[in-house]
Amino acid sequence: MPDSSVTGAAAAAARGYGSQRQAALTGMRHSLGVPALVLGSSYVGFGSLIQGADLAVWHGLFSTFTGWALPGQIILVELYSLGASILVVSAAVAMTNARLLPMTVALMPFLRAPGTPRWRYYLFAHFIAVTGWAAAMRHCPQLPEPQRLPYFAGFAATLWAMCLGATALGFYLADLLPGYITLGLVFLNPIYFMLVFVADARHRARILALAVGAVCGPLLHLVSADWGLLLTGLLAGSLAFFADRLWSRDHG
Repeated sequence: MPDSSVTGAAAAAARGYGSQRQAALTGMRHSLGVPALVLGSSYVGFGSLIQGADLAVWHGLFSTFTGWALPGQIILVELYSLGASILVVSAAVAMTNARLLPMTVALMPFLRAPGTPRWRYYLFAHFIAVTGWAAAMRHCPQLPEPQRLPYFAGFAATLWAMCLGATALGFYLADLLPGYITLGLVFLNPIYFMLVFVADARHRARILALAVGAVCGPLLHLVSADWGLLLTGLLAGSLAFFADRLWSRDHG
């Protein structure tokens, strides 16, 4: 006999949040916990970085408004500070943000629902970043199709708006707090994302990729400071993928 609690949870997931409006509001509430705290703190650090680069606050706000992806934004500011050309800056930011393409390809099929205007997909694809993507991949497949996009929109758009405020806050706090504190906040987001990956032990390949990357990253950085990170991602991801396939085949 199936566990009644499991059956009840499955039925609740199938019903979702009752309506598209409630799904969007639930996404907003879910974003205003730890995700908002961690991501907001990281963008306070980014705002401080903007001020330290002798840029205006609107530069930081425009960056967050149009290109909401913290690693690419940091690279943009640092290369600008070094006097790099527009071509070099554009190429570096594009390569850094290329990771968002497979994330978008993986997520968008889960967000599709009959009758949804196409422009909404193009609009909310702009909000696909690591934190929102991870939350959507965890929650949206369990929801009824019409509620998936509203949930993601409520979650991600709320975080995006909050990051705009945090960018401005960090800019104006830069002179009030020690630089190592404000800039150190930038690293909270990758640490949080790493903990989310470790906590979700159902995905064996993710845990393996993180473990291999943690071992190989420092070693490959010593071999090549320019290519070490890229080689680490390629090696760790490939080994994790094939090891997971072998494990599934042998124990399936």
